[in-house]
Amino acid sequence: MTLHNVEQARFNMIEQQIRPWDVADSAVLELLAVVKREDFVPSSYKAMAFADMAIPLPGQQVMLAPRQQARLLQDAAVQATDKVLEIGTGSGFTTALLAKQAQRVISLEIHPELADLARANLQRAGIHNAEVRCADGAQGAAADAPFDVILLGGSVSEVPPALLQQLKVGGRLVAIVGQEPIMHATVITRTSDSNFQSTEKWDDNAPRLQNFAQAPSFRF
Repeated sequence: MTLHNVEQARFNMIEQQIRPWDVADSAVLELLAVVKREDFVPSSYKAMAFADMAIPLPGQQVMLAPRQQARLLQDAAVQATDKVLEIGTGSGFTTALLAKQAQRVISLEIHPELADLARANLQRAGIHNAEVRCADGAQGAAADAPFDVILLGGSVSEVPPALLQQLKVGGRLVAIVGQEPIMHATVITRTSDSNFQSTEKWDDNAPRLQNFAQAPSFRF
């Protein structure tokens, strides 16, 4: 792919996939234009870097489709002073986007191979305010809490209370929650020490994050 073709593909991704999917935040759209998604895609899938699809990663994981990453980022509404916890680093692309907006990002990845890949990708991209840890994201990072934003890079059947306790008052957790066939992208805001407000933003499915408890399924 020539440089011109790559830039054309990036432009098309933003204009044809992301913007029509109700991503209107100019800061998010700008980031997608400058952070090179193709550098975070495994080499065998480079040609699909801008396609409207999830891309396979090592360890049977995936990189979410561009529109999902963009929408989650928009919902997170990260500020320049924010400390962010990301769960499920994957290849590090969403980590890079968050790091460009936040003061500091801690990202937890359960697969050592992916954690190494993401670290190398972030280093190559010149991102120095994001730390990738090989850890079980379901536990969060209590020692570094509280966080302004917690973003889950995959779906869960329910959000563990332990994670919500790691939010600052006024902080928000963004996740895709529920069971197939329909899951809901949800923003949970901590309004006081003991109160949380939950808003469903949009519907879409995403692969499961590992080690999160499954909500009991209802049988009729």
